[in-house]
Parts: sequence; structure tokens; C-alpha cells
Amino acid sequence: MSTAAEIRTRLTRPWQHGTHADFRGVTCEAPLDLSGVAVDGVDFTGARFLGGIDASGARFDGLAWFRDVVIEGPARFDGAVFMNDARFEGARFQRPAGFRNTEFRGIGRFDGAQFPEGADLSGTTCYGNFSLQSVTGRGTVSFRGSEWLGGLWCDNASLPDTVDLSETQVHGRLWLRRARRGNAALHPSDFGMSFGYTYI
Repeated sequence: MSTAAEIRTRLTRPWQHGTHADFRGVTCEAPLDLSGVAVDGVDFTGARFLGGIDASGARFDGLAWFRDVVIEGPARFDGAVFMNDARFEGARFQRPAGFRNTEFRGIGRFDGAQFPEGADLSGTTCYGNFSLQSVTGRGTVSFRGSEWLGGLWCDNASLPDTVDLSETQVHGRLWLRRARRGNAALHPSDFGMSFGYTYI
């Protein structure tokens, strides 16, 4: 177990290429405040955040792995910038998740992530591929105004019928096989504009 203060102190060191902080499997009881800071590379695979994370406005300079994390408290990544790949495969967000106006300069990978209480990903920009494979979303989920410059992969995604995809732009491949919007198939017409090949 590591305290929120210990984690923050380690992650606010200047980033050096090829290095990262190893917090795999850690349990953090108090809220972790990374808001507005430059974050060193970090591997949080399998970590548990009982008090949540506030990384709003943060800049993740290196490795940013949140694979199989459990975030029991608020999860705020609004306005954050991921300078490299952001990996959230298998992440479980037990409260509404905030990624509003977040910028992904590598890939944004959320394969198998669970959003049982909703998620706000409106206004996000991703320069690499954005993957929602096997994502489960419930409640209020919004991608309004988002732009995916490296394509969008939604294989087997399950989104609520009220998901907001208005004013979105998909550049490159749009993969919608087995993707659902409520009880219906997710369709290319659900998106604002799509400029590449679509697979349904």
C-alpha cells in the first residue's frame, strides 16, 4: 500500500525517456491528486484507488498504463494530455468518469473498460487509434464533439441507447462489428462525420 502523497511525490519527478514508476497492484486509500502537474511515466496495472483520482489538466509525459485498475472514487481526467499511448484496458470506473476535452497524442485504448455509472468523453481528441473494444457503458455517456484522427475501433462495444455521438468526426477506419447502442446495432449514421472505411 502506498499513500497518495508518496505516489504524487514520485510522479512529479521530471520524466526521463525509458524510465517509469512501477505502482502495479498498489492500493491507494486517499484521493490521488495529480491535477495540473507534469506526470512522470507510470505503470498502475492492477492498482486500486479507493478515494479516486483527480488528474484534470495533468500532462502525462511518459508511460501511462491504467490497465485493470479499479477506481472506486471520482475519476477526473478532464483536460489532461497524454503525450504517449494511454492504456485503460479492463479499467473499472465505479463512479462517473470524466475525460472531457482530454487529448490523446498516441492511442487511447479502453478495451474491456467498464463505465457502469456513465462517462463524459465529450470534446476529446485522439491522434492515434481510439479503441472501445468490448467496453460496457451505462447511464449518461457522451462523446459529443470528439475527433478521432487515427480511427475508431468499437468491436463488441455495448453503449447505452442515449449515448451522445453528435458532432463527432472519425478519420480513418470505423469498426462497428458487433457494437451495440442499447438493443440496436451501432450505425455509421450515429456519428457526425466519418471520412474513412466503415466495417459493420
